[in-house]
Amino acid sequence: MPRRYATRLARARPQPISQDAAYTKIILVTLPEVTPVSQAAALQEDLRRAGIEPYAWVLNKSVLAAGTRDPLLAARLAGERQQMQRMAAGLVTRSFTLPWLTVPPIGFAELSKLVAKPVLSEVDPA
Repeated sequence: MPRRYATRLARARPQPISQDAAYTKIILVTLPEVTPVSQAAALQEDLRRAGIEPYAWVLNKSVLAAGTRDPLLAARLAGERQQMQRMAAGLVTRSFTLPWLTVPPIGFAELSKLVAKPVLSEVDPA
């Protein structure tokens, strides 16, 4: 193959699917605790170095989002609030919180309920 065609082909290479934001959305899912949030932040930095920008973060199994006010869970609630504030302070641009559910949403019907109800909500660290 002549060199000029090889050069054109090299320049015409499609972007990998994982780097194409119009085609792929990367969503990081983490628990609202220090270690998982730190690991997700490290993963986000690794992805960014590879030219991949995460679309959003999801905080899973949040006791705070479940609405509990139990004084026995005060330390956990304070810890979750701290991680949400850490994320809101510039770690993420788009984030959502799923509350702690007593029954896991298994199957299409149960997952659809998460979308139908305002269970999935944007992070509010206050």
